[in-house]
Amino acid sequence: MSAHPDPEVRPTMEALAAEGVDVLRVTYPDLMGSARSRDILLHHLPHAAGHGLAFSRLVYHTAARGDHSDVPGGLAAGMPDVLVRPDLGTVRTLPWEPGVAWCIGDVHDPATGRTVPESPRDLLRRVTARLDDAGLTALVGPELEYVLLEPDDGAPTGWRRYAAAPGNVYTTGLRGDPDGHLLRTMRALRDLGLDVSGGNREFDGGQFEINLDHSEALDAADRAFRFKAAVKELARAEGRLATFMAKPTNDGGGTGFHLHVSLVDAHAANVFDAPDAPYGLADVARHALAGVLAHAPALSALLNPTVNSYKRFGPDTAAPWLINWGLDNRNAMVRVPPERGGGARLEVRLGDATANPYLAIAGLLAAMRLGIDAGAEPPAPATGHASDTRAADRLPTDLGRALDALEADTALTEVLGADFVSAFLTFKRDELARFHHYVTDWEFREYAEIN
Repeated sequence: MSAHPDPEVRPTMEALAAEGVDVLRVTYPDLMGSARSRDILLHHLPHAAGHGLAFSRLVYHTAARGDHSDVPGGLAAGMPDVLVRPDLGTVRTLPWEPGVAWCIGDVHDPATGRTVPESPRDLLRRVTARLDDAGLTALVGPELEYVLLEPDDGAPTGWRRYAAAPGNVYTTGLRGDPDGHLLRTMRALRDLGLDVSGGNREFDGGQFEINLDHSEALDAADRAFRFKAAVKELARAEGRLATFMAKPTNDGGGTGFHLHVSLVDAHAANVFDAPDAPYGLADVARHALAGVLAHAPALSALLNPTVNSYKRFGPDTAAPWLINWGLDNRNAMVRVPPERGGGARLEVRLGDATANPYLAIAGLLAAMRLGIDAGAEPPAPATGHASDTRAADRLPTDLGRALDALEADTALTEVLGADFVSAFLTFKRDELARFHHYVTDWEFREYAEIN
């Protein structure tokens, strides 16, 4: 199926050529949030923008190690094509790769011209449209952590944590980053146009957090997606591995993906702020918060989407494990920061850094919209350690329970779409089945000699 030429093609080509760019990298997110891409020479851009670049739809159903899930529309359908067209509004030159520019692509079914249900970017568009219908726009500020590893032939995994000295939480400079990785990375991300606001060494050795400024939901997801891909690429250039695993080491903590979310009206006024309302939060804010709490078990499948995700949780960790909220309380699943006025927002601390930014934000906004529609009120805020199991239910304790919760949450799945949910559940349950059949190093160490 052909398409009308994009009027931005010629100006884009001329601007890129003037910067010495002769290659465009067209990237799109798969279900995991990993970047799938193709490099094209600049003279091929008119065809790519008009017709699209052909990829097998099976890419969406392909796991990290190349295993394929039997999702409808993929393997059993003959591995048909999808077409990916560059979104020219997302073109950015790569500061660390001369002559190359990078953009995000939009995915279409060539047989129908419509989007495909597995497309994370289009799922987020569908969810934000529901907020648009209510005259609301979501602003999202992503906070992502990662762990930097160095090669170590003597380590069981082949990697050790970079700069592992303890006690450097919330530090910058050479004290906790002797090679200057953080500043080098932040500058590259700034030059890429990701609107980085700041960064620091986090709790564990080799762990860093870099914050992105808030923007509208799709742009925030685009920047978080690019952030993860860019950080990994920059680490590779250093001969290192940047991992966003929820808990990459036994002796370290978890890596989070916190999302600061507010809603604004057509005049860009924050609708969460209400000085005279309970907690200084307007009705719409409390209802949105109640929606997040009500759908938290199902949201876990999207915000904690791996087997490893659930090793981050527990009473003795800094990660939330109960379905609760608190006023400026970092032990709670949802924290309401002290700012009000234009800064009134929810900080959802449920997610870990393995989450696909598009799916995480889409699920969160869907739950908020459901809460607003229901007009529900949240329970009393948790205090202190936020660990009272009599006042709050526990989050799912493993991926299987989270997937079951997503499937059972018919209100949320209706917003997300039955076809997307079916594809996601099939993909993740296949992953879970492969894990259950895999013999781990722990099992061998525990049982081989004694049994």
